[in-house]
Order: sequence, then structure tokens, then C-alpha cells
Amino acid sequence: MNWDQYLEKKRKFKSSIDSSGNLVIPAELVSAYGLNPGSEVYLTEHEDFLKLHMPVSHLTRVYIEPTTRCNLDCKTCIRNVWDEPQGSMSEEVFTKIMKGLDDFSPVPDVFFGGFGEPLVHPRILQMISEAKSRGSFVELITNGTLLTKEMSKNLIDAGLDMIWVSLDGATPESYADVRMGAELPNVLENMKEFHVLRLRKNVRKYDSCAEPDSYRFFDKPYMGIAFVAMKRNIHDLPAILSIANRFSVSRVHVSNLLPYTEEMAEEILFPDTIAELFQPMLLDLPLIRKDSSTKEALYEAARTLYSQRINGATPSELSDRCPFIEKGSTAVSWAGDISPCLPLLHSYNGIVNGREHFRRRHQVANITENTLKEIWEMPDYVSFRDRVKMFDFSPCSTCGGCDLSEDNETDCMGSEFPTCGNCLWAQGLIRCP
Repeated sequence: MNWDQYLEKKRKFKSSIDSSGNLVIPAELVSAYGLNPGSEVYLTEHEDFLKLHMPVSHLTRVYIEPTTRCNLDCKTCIRNVWDEPQGSMSEEVFTKIMKGLDDFSPVPDVFFGGFGEPLVHPRILQMISEAKSRGSFVELITNGTLLTKEMSKNLIDAGLDMIWVSLDGATPESYADVRMGAELPNVLENMKEFHVLRLRKNVRKYDSCAEPDSYRFFDKPYMGIAFVAMKRNIHDLPAILSIANRFSVSRVHVSNLLPYTEEMAEEILFPDTIAELFQPMLLDLPLIRKDSSTKEALYEAARTLYSQRINGATPSELSDRCPFIEKGSTAVSWAGDISPCLPLLHSYNGIVNGREHFRRRHQVANITENTLKEIWEMPDYVSFRDRVKMFDFSPCSTCGGCDLSEDNETDCMGSEFPTCGNCLWAQGLIRCP
């Protein structure tokens, strides 16, 4: 589901049960969610409702890594702990990806990002234009340092639908403490220029529109902020929200820090032992106004670390689920290697539950050797997505008590590579836009 659909008013669709006991899905949802005749889907049973998952056969988003090169040297970057060669996507690889999009209906969304700065790639503007020409909703994430006025204008003209700016500090001191070599005032000025340019574009559009009242506060290209929270910058979050308001940012996406070293592990904001997050006692809360009369009580309740449900939803319901598989996505490295998700795009060391954990990359195939559709439908790849939907892995992230949890090769349930029980993305702790 792209950002246009997300911004629409939430609707409830009336369905019916036919004489054979089958659920009849409204036609407008069948195509959007890949609920075609013969598709197998999973249902998750909750206390008072059933959740219908998209079938593993439905591709909705392609993460494209234009390059692993970057103009910064951030302390939190994965490139500090790997020895993989850096490179940029060739025209041949990108052309194969674009041709592959044509084999899917509806056309999958495209997200330009990965483990590098997309604006470093010399053909990034052409890439965006080509993806848009296929009908994709196109997003891009950037550190913002190269988002000059000229670049902003070119991105807007290329048809970019949404831009994400990584902003891990709201003061020059806290920002530079994480993103070495960058200057916050320049990044904020770049965001301002992008915002002004999109406003001018939309003003022209609505001046010529027969229905000027159709103007929306959030309009294309949308802008988002990606904030990685850690001990050294969490106090900046309120100021980040103020910056978001200033530039009409439509989403602020917060993730925990993925620690690659013991030094970085000192900065994480979730418990060292992740099992503490999942307590058997359930604290069931309604929506409560947060002000001076409730703040202290709510804060003390949150400190108990009991599993909490707010207006019917619990954090535990968001665990043991892969956000990449659930949304029907795949990832392509700069070299054309297809992986099920961004975390498996490259090999790297990390710290989970206070212990070193090595995550080996998983390459399904290379786009230069097979089409995107052929790779997506490979039996082993389909089987893996199905296994992740079931999340039939050992609970390594909440246990971490044996040597098998030190990598993703296998687990105590006999799962084959790659195992996902130790994935912090699947526990909702690390998040990507």
C-alpha cells in the first residue's frame, strides 16, 4: 500500500459468506492485496478479530540499493564493521529490474535505499524517472547533505513521490556526534528548500485546478524524517517533531539503534535481554489524554515493562513478524543480488542480547541471470517466505542462551539457513521506512 492510499480515510468493507462458507472479498481489494483465486493466505486469530495476511505470492515493494558508497562516515553505519566491496548499480542491472516490474500487476512500489547514499549515484534522477514511467510509487532516503536546491528541483521534476531524510539530532552538536562530517544547518536549509519547491509546484497545480479546495496539507512529494533513537540523542525527539511541523513532514519514523559493536550496545534504548519486553502480565489501557495529571502515572506504568495493550493492540502482536515479508517486498543490492529483506542484503556482525551475532547475507539469485518474476516465483524463495509468515523459528532473540544464536545458520528447532529468530526487525525493535 503506497502513501496515497495510506493518507486516504480508513474504510471498512462489507463482505459476505457464500453458501459454501467462503468469504467473498470485495473486488477492489482482490487486486490491491493479491487475493486472487487459488492464493493461499494466513489468518491470525486475535482476541476479538481475525487478521488476513497478504499471500506470499504478492510482490508490492522493491527495495533498490543504488550504491553502498556514501559521502559521510557515520558512527552508526554498518560499513564500519564489514569488509564487503563498495560499488554502484550498473545500468544493465537497473534495466533488468525495471523490465521485471512490468511483469507484475499492480506494479510494485520502488524504494531507493539500502546501505549507502542514493544521491551519490550519478544516474539517480534517471532511475527515479524510469521507475515512475512504470507506474510505481517511488520513495528515496537520503542523509540530506546532497539535497541542494538544484537536486531538490530535479527530484521533484523526476516524479519522486516521497523523500525520507535521516535526521539523528536536532542540534549541531548532537547531530555531528552521530553523522560525522555533516552539518545540521545545511541539512535543515536543504529540507527547507525542498519544502518551498514542492509548495510552489503544488500552488501552480491548484491554481490551474477547477477544484482548488482539493488542496491537501500533505501533498506530493511527501517528506518524512527517519530518526534512529539512542541514549545520546533521545532527548532531541521533541525538537525533531518541531522540525517536522516546520516543513510539513507527513511521517516521522523512529527506529532503535542496531548495535554493531560493544560501544554502540551501550547506546541502545531497549533492554539488553529482550525477553524483558514480553511479560506474561497484560496491562490493558484505553486511549488516555497525556497531560500533567496523567503523565506521572503513565510513566510509572510503562516502567513496569508489563506487556501493554492500548486500545486493543499489544506490542507482542507486532513481534515474530517480518515487516518485509508481511508487506510483500524484496531487496536488490547494487550488484543485482536479490535478497528477501534489507537485513539479509549484506553480511555483518552485531550485538544481540549482549552477545555477538553474525548475520550472513542471503542471495536468492542475481537479476542479470533471471527475471524478477522468475526469482520471485522460485520454489525455495516462495517456501522461505511461507516459513517466515509462519515464523517457525526458535525464539533466539528472547532466549539467546546457546551458541546457535550467534549466527543465522541454524537454530535449535533445526531450521535451515537463513534463520530469523534473532532478527531485531522481526521483533519490531529495528525499523526501516
